[in-house]
Amino acid sequence: MTADVWLPLPPEEIENLPAGPNYLFWNGEQDYPADPADCLFYVVPYMKSAEVAVRPLSELSSVQVVQTLSAGIDNVQPGLPRLRPGVQVCNARGVHEASTAELALTLILASLRGVPDFVRAQERGEWLGGFRPALADKSVLIVGYGSIGSAIEDRLVPFEVARVVRVARSARATERGPVHPLTDLPRLLPEADVVVLITPLTDSTRGLAGAEFLAGMKDGALLVNVARGPVVDTKALLAELETGRITAALDVTDPEPLPAEHPLWRAPGVLISPHVGGPTSAFRPRAERLLVDQLTRFLNREPLRNVILTTGTTGA
Repeated sequence: MTADVWLPLPPEEIENLPAGPNYLFWNGEQDYPADPADCLFYVVPYMKSAEVAVRPLSELSSVQVVQTLSAGIDNVQPGLPRLRPGVQVCNARGVHEASTAELALTLILASLRGVPDFVRAQERGEWLGGFRPALADKSVLIVGYGSIGSAIEDRLVPFEVARVVRVARSARATERGPVHPLTDLPRLLPEADVVVLITPLTDSTRGLAGAEFLAGMKDGALLVNVARGPVVDTKALLAELETGRITAALDVTDPEPLPAEHPLWRAPGVLISPHVGGPTSAFRPRAERLLVDQLTRFLNREPLRNVILTTGTTGA
């Protein structure tokens, strides 16, 4: 049987796709491009709802690989029990580092330097001067130090920050210095001027930035969320923002999209961007390189990159 590969990008536009498979375009449309039972390699549509992402899973009876184009796999996680055992589920590590790190720096700088205030003043024709905080000499805490966290640090260093503190699920050593475990957060939060969240969304990180976490941040600190909305407890964040004790810059929210009447839009000291960390001009070339590499490995029976789990195994 010729292997069907479902791609959310037109296959004729991707250079160097390995020969052999029957490449089919599907980007979440109501009709499938072919019988899902013949699909061996499913690439999940990007920036579509979880409902769209998981819809074909129960019918992919022959699938061997589910490849996301997102940094996490939370959009397909609810549907994984529908898959047969032995399916490799891969994320898009290497695709979003540049774009997401750029946005993290943009949100930090815009928030500290008061760019939203300047935009509003420009609309009023008002010259709004005064001193603002600089990123230079600040202590930055990165919570979720993986490849994107490392890319954020790459971009922080030239801004003469005082230090970067790294936190991940478990402790480890890097060339730049130690990565602290999540259990160290109560000790590290009070020392950070800027706290950047870039964790995957899991059971252990859902609501991580809750009332206790936020209360542990120092007065005047900035919280930046470029992870997933539910990593932050929205109710607890609103309570802190209303006091004016901390500020926030959010590329992701809970709920998302944020309803027009939601109080987070009007909370003091918050800058919101509409989940645009990944979708930039940098996405397409990196996504295409990943797909070509993964499909070449798949056809040559070589180990795939970025395998997060295999269905039917312990913990999957």
